Amino acid sequence: MPIDLLSKTPIPNKLPEQMRETINELKTSLGKEDCLRRAYEILIAKYRSQRIKTYTKLFNVFSNDIDKMWSQTGFLHCTNMNYLMRTLLIKSGFFNDSDIALKWTMVWYISPHQYIQVNMGMSPNALLSRNSQNNKKINIDIWGKSYGIKFGDYARGFH
Repeated sequence: MPIDLLSKTPIPNKLPEQMRETINELKTSLGKEDCLRRAYEILIAKYRSQRIKTYTKLFNVFSNDIDKMWSQTGFLHCTNMNYLMRTLLIKSGFFNDSDIALKWTMVWYISPHQYIQVNMGMSPNALLSRNSQNNKKINIDIWGKSYGIKFGDYARGFH
């Protein structure tokens, strides 16, 4: 089954040693947003997207070997990048799986693309108004960073 394609893949208990070291660094974050930004920076430094490889390495989307994914650098599919991000965030202790939603969009209007939306909890204004609709959510698109997509945004259309 492809990682996070149709539903969330369970986070493994056994992780690569270097990934555990990264998670231990994330545990020292000052809060949720600091942890999210640090995890984002770690992953955009390691991985990138490439339009052609999205198709020429299509079968890599079926990989569920977290050791292999973590040990490589360069190209990964968006779903694999998001799986690694979910793993870092959940294992950091700052987030639960329910805080992270898998989202789908279309890139170049023809190619399905996944990003994640992270629930950061209630904003101060929402706490004052007791309006649960005001939970702060941040879109994360590691794959889109190669195409100029910034932290908090996601690739779509010709964006």
